[in-house]
Amino acid sequence: MLPYLILFTRQANFLAKAEGRARQKSKAEREAEAEAAREASLATPLPETNKGFKMMAKFGFKLGDTLGKSKDARKEPIQVKVKGDKSGIGHESEKKRKFREIQEKAEQATKRAKEEEIDYLEDLRKQRKDRKAEKDLDDAQRTAERLFEKEAEETKTTANEEKPLKEVNVLWRGRARRQAEHQRERRQQRELDDSLTYRRLISSNGDDELDMDSKIALGHDIAPFYTSPGPDSEEDDPELAEFEALPITERLKKVLNFLRETYHYCLYCGYQYPDPAMEGCPGVTEDDHD
Repeated sequence: MLPYLILFTRQANFLAKAEGRARQKSKAEREAEAEAAREASLATPLPETNKGFKMMAKFGFKLGDTLGKSKDARKEPIQVKVKGDKSGIGHESEKKRKFREIQEKAEQATKRAKEEEIDYLEDLRKQRKDRKAEKDLDDAQRTAERLFEKEAEETKTTANEEKPLKEVNVLWRGRARRQAEHQRERRQQRELDDSLTYRRLISSNGDDELDMDSKIALGHDIAPFYTSPGPDSEEDDPELAEFEALPITERLKKVLNFLRETYHYCLYCGYQYPDPAMEGCPGVTEDDHD
């Protein structure tokens, strides 16, 4: 019985080895085995019996020393990097260079987009700030004009509406000019409407058939439109042109200081203080009142 068992075992081992030799290993298996063998070889130091080790020992090299005179020199040999593709030498460096260029362009585009976004937000903040300053300037000019007219009424002096535009204080002269221009346009529109109404009435009734009373009643004595005199042009007012050329924040500051110094009035407090010290007012600008 024992001889048969030994024979059977030998036959099984033989068949297993034959099957193992017949089966071809896959590419992944072969690469894994080669990588393992390479790593094992690199991890194994040169034996003292190695011819290269003997040559280095003649120059004073000992196992564990650095490869060179410097103490900071490397102790391990340069690692082997296996080239796995069929591209030529330098192709990998070219791919890296192109990748760096693409990455740099993407970074520049991102940076440019951020800068444009910052510029847009800054422009938006500036526009909002300018619009707020324009509103504050109009409020300050209207307040200064009102306080001036109130003072003129109390002192029986000449008010703004009785003065030529050039004699109005330059701090609110531009506002007075715009109001005068708006009133002039309204008068011109009324004159135009009246003239057209008169012409239609004359056309329907016949001018020659109307007596003087009827013509007056129908508006025959109305002056032609566009006869209302307009305000002087800005070219004739260099003082106003110089003031309007200032940044809006500078113009606002001048009007605010005028209100404080002349009438002890703070636009942002909305209060006229009884004394020049204006005790209790936090400051001139709106930021001081936050």
